[in-house]
Amino acid sequence: MYFIFILVNSFEEIEDRDGVRLSWNVWPSSRIEATRMVVPIGCLYSPLKERPNYEPLPYEPVTCKAPCRAILNPFCQIDVTGRLWICPFCLNRNPFPPHYKDISNQNLPAELLGAYTTIEYILSKPPALPPIFLFVVDTCIDDEDLKALKNSLVVGLSFLPQHSLVGLVTFGTMVQVHELGYSECPKSYVFKGSKDYTSKQIQEMLGLHASPAARPQQPVRPGQQLPPPPQNVGAGRFLQPVSQCEFQLTTIVEQLQRDPWPVANDKRPVRCTGTALSVAVGLLETSFSDTGARIMLFAAGAPTEGPGMVVGNELKEPIRSHNEIEKDTAKHLKKAIKFYDALAKRAADKGYIIDIYAGCLDQCGLQEMKGLVNFTNGLMILSDSFATEVFKQSFLRVFSKDSKGFLNMGFNATLEVQTTKELKVSGLIGPCVSANKKGPNVGELEIGISGTNAWKLCGISPKTCVAIYFEVASQQPSVHAGTRGLIQFVTYYQHSSGQFRLKVTTIARSWVDANAPDIPASFDQEASTVLMARIAAFKAEFDDSPDVLRWLDRMLIRLCQKFADYRKDDPSSFRLTDNFSIYPQFMFHLRRSQFLQVFNNSPDETAYYRHVLNREDVNNSLIMIQPTLMCYGFNGPPMPVLLDSVSIKPDVILLLDTFFHVLIFHGETIAAWRNAGFHEQPNYENFKQLLEIPKIDAQELLVDRFPIPRYIDCDQGGSQARFLIAKVNPSTSHTTNPGYGVDAGQAISTDDVSLQVFMEHLKKLAVSGTS
Repeated sequence: MYFIFILVNSFEEIEDRDGVRLSWNVWPSSRIEATRMVVPIGCLYSPLKERPNYEPLPYEPVTCKAPCRAILNPFCQIDVTGRLWICPFCLNRNPFPPHYKDISNQNLPAELLGAYTTIEYILSKPPALPPIFLFVVDTCIDDEDLKALKNSLVVGLSFLPQHSLVGLVTFGTMVQVHELGYSECPKSYVFKGSKDYTSKQIQEMLGLHASPAARPQQPVRPGQQLPPPPQNVGAGRFLQPVSQCEFQLTTIVEQLQRDPWPVANDKRPVRCTGTALSVAVGLLETSFSDTGARIMLFAAGAPTEGPGMVVGNELKEPIRSHNEIEKDTAKHLKKAIKFYDALAKRAADKGYIIDIYAGCLDQCGLQEMKGLVNFTNGLMILSDSFATEVFKQSFLRVFSKDSKGFLNMGFNATLEVQTTKELKVSGLIGPCVSANKKGPNVGELEIGISGTNAWKLCGISPKTCVAIYFEVASQQPSVHAGTRGLIQFVTYYQHSSGQFRLKVTTIARSWVDANAPDIPASFDQEASTVLMARIAAFKAEFDDSPDVLRWLDRMLIRLCQKFADYRKDDPSSFRLTDNFSIYPQFMFHLRRSQFLQVFNNSPDETAYYRHVLNREDVNNSLIMIQPTLMCYGFNGPPMPVLLDSVSIKPDVILLLDTFFHVLIFHGETIAAWRNAGFHEQPNYENFKQLLEIPKIDAQELLVDRFPIPRYIDCDQGGSQARFLIAKVNPSTSHTTNPGYGVDAGQAISTDDVSLQVFMEHLKKLAVSGTS
C-alpha cells in the first residue's frame, strides 16, 4: 500500500514534503541482493528545506525510552485506550505524557498525522547567546580591491541583526585584533604573523577568561532574547552588539589601509592567513564555547608566512599545481593541510562556522584550507576580485532573511539517523564532521564519514543537503515482503532567533523479494546520479583520477547488466527502461566534469567545485553534472536542446547554465547581424527581441542562485566560447565531421569520445557479461 503511494507521488513531491530523495524507493531484504543492485541504498536529505504553511510546534517532542530515544511519528502504533504508543524502531511500549490525555482516534496530535512525516519543535531550552560574526580581513590587497571590500563589509554590517555580536581581525604581515569596546581612539592588539600561537597564548595576550555569560543560568521564556555578555570585559572588548558598535566598526573599516610593509617587485606580499585564523578561533574559544559563531575570512592571495603557509614569498617559486600534488612534490602542501585541518576540527568542536571569500586572480590556498569550510559547513566563494558582482552579490545573499525577518541560517547543528534493525548506516558525504556517536545501527560498510550515526554540521541553512548511505543488515532474507523499514532523521540546531529547535523527518519504504519488479520501478536515476557523484568526488580526494573513472565505469556496466533487457552478445538488443534511460548519459557527463577531471583547473578551483557539489540538492547538482542548454532562434519559441555539438549553429543563440557559469552564446550569423546594427533598425524588431530574451532568462537564473554564477556573453569563435565547447558532447569532432554546414553543428577539436561511442562500448561490455 505504501509503495502505491510512492508511485502516485513523484520523487519531487516527496522531496518538497520531506526534503528526501532516495536512490531506491523499495529495498531488497538481504545484503547480497542489495549489493547486486550496484547503486547503494542512499538518500539526499535537506534538513531545513522550507515547507510553506508549516509552523514549528511550541513544545517538546515525545521520545522513546533510552537507549532508543526515537521520536513519536506517524508510523507508530498507538493504543488510545491505554494511552500508549509502540516505537517502530525498538518495539518498546511507551506511555503518552500527561498533556496527551485527550488523545483519541479523532483527536490526534500533529506528529501522528500522515501529512507530518516532517515536523519541527521549538525546545524549551533557554535561548542561546546572539549569533557572532567575526570578520577576518586581508589587507595585502590593492587599493581598488580594498575599497570594494570595505564597501561590501559596511553594507553587510547593516544586514546583521542589531543584537548579534560582531568583531574584526585584520592581517597582512601582522595580525591585528581590533578592540571595539574602546571608543576614545582606534585600538588593536598585534600578533606576529610568523609565529604559531597556542590557544592559551592568544587568550592570555588578549586578556580573556571564561565568561559566565557563555551559558545562561536563569530561566528564560522560549523566544526571549538573552542580554549580551558584559561589555568592555574579556571578549566583550572585541565582540560587541551591532547596535552598540556599528558606528565605530564602520569607521574602523572605512579607515583600513593597505598593509604598510613594502613588497619588492620579485616578491609576494607577506600574508599570515593561518595565524589570523588561529587568533580568530582562539578569541572565541574561551568566552563563547559551544555558541553559534561565524568566522568570515576575506583572502586576496595565498598565505606566504607563518603556520599554514601555502607558497613562499619569492615570485620565482610557483604555487603548487595538480601535477606537483600528484607527484608529491608540493613543498608546503602536507604541512599546510595538517595545520588547517587541525584548526577546522577545533572550530567544529566548538560549533563555529568558517567561511572563505577568495578575491584573487591567482590561487589563494583553497586546496589547503578546504577543511575549514568542509568540516564546519561554511561557505566558499571564489571570485577574481572583491570588485566583481560574483563576490558582492554572493556576500550579501549570505544575510538573506526568511519571511519572519530572521537570518536564513542555523548554528551548532547536529544530525542523527535512526533506523529499524534491518538497515544500517554506512556513512555520510557532506560538509560536516563525525559526532563520534556509534549507535547499534552503524554498519560495517564504510562510505564517506563513517563509523557513526551522528554528525556535527555547525552551520546549516535551507540549502544544506547531505548524502547518507545505508546497507541491509542481514546476509539472508530476514524480513517479510510487504513490511516496511524506517529511517528517522533528527536535526538539532540553534535558530537565528536564539531558539533551540529539533527538526524530525521519518520515512518508510517497503521491503520486497529480490526479484520483485518493484525494485527497478523504484529507481530514482537523478538522486542516484548525485549519490554516485558524491562518492566519486570523495574517492578522487584520495585516489588517482583514472582509478575513480574505472570504478565509475565498472559500476555503470554492472548496473546495466543487472537491469537492462538484452540478448547475450547482441548489443543491438540492449534496452533500458525509462527510469534508467538517462543514467548512462549522466555518468558520461560526470566522467568529463570538473569534479573528476582536473585538467585546465587549478587545485583551488577543483576544491571549490567539489565543495559546492557536496552541499547542493539534486536539481542543482544535476545542472553541475549535465548543464542545461536553451536555444533561441527565428523558427519557434525558446526550447531546451541537447548538450551536444550539433546544437551549435550559426543562426541561433544558446543559453548555457553550468550552475557556476551562465553563458549566452551567439552563433556566427547572429553575431554578424548584431555587429552590423540590424537590431537598431525599426524593420528588425524581431531580431532585437531575439537578442533580449536570452538576457532576461539569464537574469532569472541569477535571482536565487548561490553562489552567484559568472555571467559570460560571447560569440562563436570567440575565446570565451570555450566554456560551451568544453561542456557539449563532441558528436561532431574534427575526426567525424567531413564539412561544416548549417545543420551539421560545430566540429569540436578533441580526442574525447562522444556519447554515442560511449554508449556503443557500454552496450558491448554489458551484453558480453564482463565489467
